[in-house]
Amino acid sequence: MKKEPIVVRVMLVGLGNVGTGFLRILARRHERLAARYGLVFRVTAAADSSGLAVDADGFDPAALVALKAAGRGIDTLPAFRPHVSAAEALGQAPCDLVVEAAPLNLENGEPGLSVVRAALANGIHAVLADKGPLVLAYGELSDAARRSGAALAFSATVCGPLPVINCGRRDFVAAEITRFRGVLNATTNFILASLEQGKPYREALREAQDAGAAEADPRLDVEGWDTAAKLVIVANSVLRTPASLQDVAVRGITDLGPGDLAQHRRRGKTVKLLAVAEKQGRTYRLSVAPAALPADDFLAACNGWEMGVTFDSDLYGPMYFKTWEREPGPTAAAVLRDAVNVCLPG
Repeated sequence: MKKEPIVVRVMLVGLGNVGTGFLRILARRHERLAARYGLVFRVTAAADSSGLAVDADGFDPAALVALKAAGRGIDTLPAFRPHVSAAEALGQAPCDLVVEAAPLNLENGEPGLSVVRAALANGIHAVLADKGPLVLAYGELSDAARRSGAALAFSATVCGPLPVINCGRRDFVAAEITRFRGVLNATTNFILASLEQGKPYREALREAQDAGAAEADPRLDVEGWDTAAKLVIVANSVLRTPASLQDVAVRGITDLGPGDLAQHRRRGKTVKLLAVAEKQGRTYRLSVAPAALPADDFLAACNGWEMGVTFDSDLYGPMYFKTWEREPGPTAAAVLRDAVNVCLPG
């Protein structure tokens, strides 16, 4: 006898590009998710910058996407709950899984940090696309997940669909990773490629913003902090070394111009904003900075909107991974990947 699919009640926090991308996939692939994985994801709570709405029967994912496309907020829904935060609603709303896709905040991790804390404390699984809570409180959140038995998954936080976290945590059994390197930010990689073609920095940045990849305030990207945040997550979760942003030497790309890149190109090199974790004794030296790479370096061939990583280990040798992501759809798919993996029956 065919089993009925398991209904997973979801609180979605953040309805920006990744959050609405997640909703689009649910709308398009709900039958496949039920047939292949035995799961039905029902969004029973949704929160954006305007507030929170709760409906035990579930919201239509396509309708929420249309709401945001029309420029409206959650506060325009009949199910809007004024004066109730997402964290507070976890004690009131039916919820099995929190999907946290709020904007990155490296100062205090909010609003994501509070809702993830509350979810794990209540034994509710948490899937993150937002790096802030992990950068600021990885140890705390991991301990909370262990205590409650809830899952904490975040593969979408580092290079979107690229399985950096999943591979790094799962596939280096008994090995020591001696070096990790990565081109982790597609926006800066696109800007550097444009500079290499002779375009001024401001023009290259404007093109990235027009493409929807760079924010109106792109400092987190171009000053290297988004890359540093990803490196901190890799250090804590994959390399198993406690780290914070203060442990990373960070230099961005804002002082580079077409002339700098042309000079390196004449020498057969290309410049990338490179994240590096180098094993030194019992810990790792962490850095983010522009690096001139020779043409035969795997990461030198990460072009435009591509991101890539390399792992060196004592047992498995060098391993290379690369992906292309100009749009947020693949990152939204990575969120779904985590959601399915933590909620799979059995």
